[in-house]
Amino acid sequence: MSTEITAERLLSAADRADPERAAGLVFRAFLALSRTADSDRLLPLLARARQAHEASGSARTEVIYRTLAGTAATRAGLAEGPEHLATVVRVYDENAFGDDPVLVECALTAAMTLMRPHEARRFAPLLATLDLAPADRARLLALIGVGDAWAGNLVRGQAELREAARLAAQCGSLDVQAEATSWLAKCDALRGDLDQAALHLDQARELAAQVGSAWVARHLPECTAALAFVRGDEETWAGLLQLVVATDAGVTAGLQYEHRWELATHHALAGRPGSAADLLAGVEDPPASWPGGSVLPAWRAWILDPHPAATTALTAALHLLTRPVEQLLAARIAWLLGVHHGRAGRRGDAARLLEQACAGYARIGAAGMLTLVMRDLQALDTPPAVGAGGSSPAGPTGGFAGPTEGLAGPTVGLAGPTGGFAGQADGPRLTEAEARVATAIANGLSNREAAQRLFVSVKTIEFHLGNIFRKLGVRNRTELATRRTRIR
Repeated sequence: MSTEITAERLLSAADRADPERAAGLVFRAFLALSRTADSDRLLPLLARARQAHEASGSARTEVIYRTLAGTAATRAGLAEGPEHLATVVRVYDENAFGDDPVLVECALTAAMTLMRPHEARRFAPLLATLDLAPADRARLLALIGVGDAWAGNLVRGQAELREAARLAAQCGSLDVQAEATSWLAKCDALRGDLDQAALHLDQARELAAQVGSAWVARHLPECTAALAFVRGDEETWAGLLQLVVATDAGVTAGLQYEHRWELATHHALAGRPGSAADLLAGVEDPPASWPGGSVLPAWRAWILDPHPAATTALTAALHLLTRPVEQLLAARIAWLLGVHHGRAGRRGDAARLLEQACAGYARIGAAGMLTLVMRDLQALDTPPAVGAGGSSPAGPTGGFAGPTEGLAGPTVGLAGPTGGFAGQADGPRLTEAEARVATAIANGLSNREAAQRLFVSVKTIEFHLGNIFRKLGVRNRTELATRRTRIR
């Protein structure tokens, strides 16, 4: 059934109900529409919930009204959102509302919107005690799964999101299935399950289209960017990150700052300091209470001018990232700093920070990220050699440059995912995408096999091959294989 029709029926029933029951029906209408409707279409529900609360004045209707008010305000970027949501959690706890599925979902929604994903775990035992319809169980389990993954338990979060998607599919809740599957794809990518991540992304897109899910459509680029990152596809990752920043995706998860700072880092590493500065100009640092808020000012200063003092300050700020929600960011900053020290020839500092990043990713189950960092750690024992041009030394693919303090400049890198291909010494260099295609073809894959391996079309492979042959001055696949630079 259409989510709009479901919401209309619930609201019609609310018109004939007492205030207590009406508030619950309005919240269920909100749940029906929250994944498919734009924010402005949810505002009339807020007015209905306020009306019910004013007529009742009970703690129960206050929890419902403030959940809708806080969620709507947060999505709109209004300052009063957190106050409403904090009141929800407080009133829920004071009244021991754990036996009411509607109020449990209100409190869980409030905790997640407040960016306290570690609190989702305390609601998990209630799933075994509450009398829940399958669709309600799937929706709650999806929220708990996102919370666990976001709070640094990717193994548990991945399993819960997989189960939530399965339950939603069984009961025909395509909107919940779309949301759970989209976040599952991001979990898969971070965990290193790249084939599953690609499959789940396709499923999420199709499901979102079936129900017209504005919410899921908004966040799909963020999930796709995670997969591109772990694949080492820097060009795609940067393009998707640009889209994510432009559309403010991640605003309810507190990630809009991290996305912008990551893109600014990418520009600085690519030798575009002006673009990096433009991205950060006019954007105030969030409060220290924000996830990652304690490190973002130091990260900004390092991006804009990575002199030794800025590097020292960013390293010191790492120790402030102690909350569960900050574990991924802590590992990422350690990785960036480790690569930076490696580029400057400080192998001891590089090894220490890269090991710290590896330990962080291993702790939370981010096997996909761990694989990328391990390449850089292992490369400390490898004599440097000229790598494929255009790779950013601390982007998704990692890699070190020669001794220098700056983030930009020529990159003398590792073979990494490019396989050791370089362009003519005095001519054009292969891009990241071309180097990956060259490696696949030199390994004996056909165009179709290479397309499947790299998740692109055969026409894309053919296009890149034409550029590769021209840049390397080779005429066929055999000559391409003999031109491969082997880095041991």
